[in-house]
Amino acid sequence: MPAQFEGRTFYSHTPFTTLMRTTAEENREIGRITGCKIARAKGPTCVLWPRRGVSDYDREGEAFFDPPADRAWLQGVREALPPAIPAIEIDCHINDPAFAHAAVSWMTKQLNQEVRP
Repeated sequence: MPAQFEGRTFYSHTPFTTLMRTTAEENREIGRITGCKIARAKGPTCVLWPRRGVSDYDREGEAFFDPPADRAWLQGVREALPPAIPAIEIDCHINDPAFAHAAVSWMTKQLNQEVRP
């Protein structure tokens, strides 16, 4: 690894892929960039945020568990989103059925509100 990444947390995903944990500062900037892109949406839009993690590696007890770094992404997104686009926190992990249910429920509600000719 390059010297600039010394002291960072790494995880060997496969023999050919090593993952590096992003910092809170990096996540906030990634979130801000993401929020700017989401803000350009033309139709109904929201951000659903799973409070308990976004990958198998950031679950409690795993190599990338770092809730403050994870929340920094959401903070960056919220800084860039217009008030009309909500960022909704869901108290589960992204891989939990509850998160999929929340996403499908939101999408179904939007489809049911669509005006059809």
